[in-house]
Amino acid sequence: MKPLSILLVDDDELQRIKFKKVCKEIKLKSIIFEADNGENALKILNSENTFDLIVSDLNMPKMNGIQFLSELKSNIKFKNIPFIIMSTSKRAKDFKQILKLGAFGFYGKPTSYKDYAKNLITVLETWRNTIVT
Repeated sequence: MKPLSILLVDDDELQRIKFKKVCKEIKLKSIIFEADNGENALKILNSENTFDLIVSDLNMPKMNGIQFLSELKSNIKFKNIPFIIMSTSKRAKDFKQILKLGAFGFYGKPTSYKDYAKNLITVLETWRNTIVT
């Protein structure tokens, strides 16, 4: 099985560390690229070949998750990359907007590591089993 190529977009370094820790704990074969906002993520997308999955925070400086998703889906080169939002937001408006824009899902980022890991494992296992062949 080839490694899952993931673009992780989150302005919180601790969240990025937690994400990588969970990947290591479940022994996920992955290559993780990191960006701290949508603007920097677009730069990475333009410099790399392809990604199997993008996992993005919602609330970030410069270009937030909704702006980034919108930009991504309007670009023929990137619009088919599966996009997941992981956020602390519980606003129904955010959820509806990201699904309307074409995200594959919206998962919570609980404050406890155990609950965070559980949500992330659900995301990663789903995509590992459906995307990577």
